[in-house]
Amino acid sequence: EERPDIDKVYMTAVQATTGSGGWPMSVWLTPELKPFFCGTYFPPDSRYGRPGFKDLLQRVQDVWEENHDGVLEQASKIVETINQYSSIGTNGPTNHPLDDAPLGAGFDQFRTSYDAVHGGFSMAPKFPRPVALNFLFRYQARTNEVMAREMALHTLRAMGEGGLFDQLGGGFHRYSVDQKWLVSHFEKMLYDQAQLVSSYSDAYQITHDPFYADIARRTCDYILRDMTSPEGGFYSAEDADSEGVEGKFYVWTRAEIEKIIGDKGNADTFCRYYGVEPDGNWEHGNNVLHVTLTMEQTAKLFHKPEKEVAAILDESRAKLFAAREKRMRPHRDEKTLTAWNGLMISAFARAAQALDEPKYRAAAEQAAHYTLTNRLKDGKLTRTATVPAMVEDYAFLANGLVDLYEADFDPQWLRKATELADAMLAQFYDVKEGGFFQTDGRDPSVIVRSKEDYDGAEPSGNSVATLLLLRLAQFTDRADYRNAAEKTLQLFSGHLSKAPQVVPQMLCALDFYLSQPKQIVIAGKADATDTRAMLRALHERYLPNAIVILADGGESQRALVRLLPFLETIKPMDGKATAYVCVNYACQLPTSDLSKMLALLLPVHPQDQ
Repeated sequence: EERPDIDKVYMTAVQATTGSGGWPMSVWLTPELKPFFCGTYFPPDSRYGRPGFKDLLQRVQDVWEENHDGVLEQASKIVETINQYSSIGTNGPTNHPLDDAPLGAGFDQFRTSYDAVHGGFSMAPKFPRPVALNFLFRYQARTNEVMAREMALHTLRAMGEGGLFDQLGGGFHRYSVDQKWLVSHFEKMLYDQAQLVSSYSDAYQITHDPFYADIARRTCDYILRDMTSPEGGFYSAEDADSEGVEGKFYVWTRAEIEKIIGDKGNADTFCRYYGVEPDGNWEHGNNVLHVTLTMEQTAKLFHKPEKEVAAILDESRAKLFAAREKRMRPHRDEKTLTAWNGLMISAFARAAQALDEPKYRAAAEQAAHYTLTNRLKDGKLTRTATVPAMVEDYAFLANGLVDLYEADFDPQWLRKATELADAMLAQFYDVKEGGFFQTDGRDPSVIVRSKEDYDGAEPSGNSVATLLLLRLAQFTDRADYRNAAEKTLQLFSGHLSKAPQVVPQMLCALDFYLSQPKQIVIAGKADATDTRAMLRALHERYLPNAIVILADGGESQRALVRLLPFLETIKPMDGKATAYVCVNYACQLPTSDLSKMLALLLPVHPQDQ
């Protein structure tokens, strides 16, 4: 987690030499740090045909002494292989056209792998992969393809109702070991919380269904309660185990639940709603809480009004949560990583917009101040207090600051985001080929500079950097940002065309690049009722290919004019908050009418033309 650059080099070596990878990873190196023998887990002693670690050490020592030249030759070949794996563009032409074909192909691949019964895009184990949902929501906005939206919404609902979600305390576990999202590997990672808050916020903007807002809110509240340092930074993870037993903190017997809730009728209602079985739905008679009925079905079953059922569930959850707080908690990993904090700043900023929640905006602001104060020295970021930053640290943090600007409209965040983008381009961008190296090349212990493109549990630095530069180009009208983004898309165009499902966040960047992004400028005093009403109407909507700017007529607007001169002439009409909806800085007729503003934002789909 602290050194993904080193992990990437040697995990690639393990995968290249053994055909698979995983942790723990065991790699023997020459003094020049070149790998010559690789594997994953080796037991202490040889058994079941597997070499034991002690025996292996002796064999490696023997080979090192008896066939030294052969070992060095093998190491050089492995490094050559790692270089090939890591060099985008060396495996064939990358001059595929930058058109919307990869978007359609990506949608088709996700549709093929979609689990129509349980949601998600694989069998067991099932991981949340928010980058896929980001793409599907954008694809629906671009094409009006209902299936794209329904796959994403069904997956989010299934995860939010399943055991993957902590039904008492909020927040998501790392993955589900089964196909139904019931039983989880109970670890909680910050990057999952951050990305899923953004996904549920998007879903709420698209549907206005309170279910998605509730899951986003409960996850944000979990982070504020359990994963935020006194200074405002965000901790990295909570373990799956407590008292040496995985999941012990989170699971319940039926008898425990009945005793804590007290009232038998209320306990019956709770247990039926949350799928609690007398003999347990997990191991050793324990239950993982997951939603098995709708509120309406539960109300009918127990002949109670829905409001009463909701009150019973709220009260019962509170009692169980209070009892759970007395248990021994899982270990918390209190390191703060710049990249993951950037993701969480994005999440809080976007949740503040979608849910109209000031405390989430305040959390994003505090974390931004914390990260910039503690991790930015002489214009350069660090990943932790001692580890130099990688491209994802710059990209994720700068992207979070852009989201934060659109939440509180303080121009300092845009200024900082552009400074970080400039530093990112200077240190990591490949001027010759395009794309971003993961590292700045200064650390001799990193023997290969790779360009990461896989959008997995986290988006890749290249994908986020590309979308960041395209967004910042809209705020600054800087051609160098657009050109670097375009050249990066061109570098990865082969992957976008041949394996779009591998790079869904890069597909999001391609979608933005191919669209005509709107600049939406609201001219008015920040605290005026009509200004707030216009901004609220924008924040309630899913507008993936638009930027929102506040022209307040004061120092904030003057700061923005230095980035975008066209803002100088923008002002309210007749003393009322006024919306200017622009494309390429050419604006439609300004309007103070909320409904007219919203009509200007409606997407035009190919079938509508």
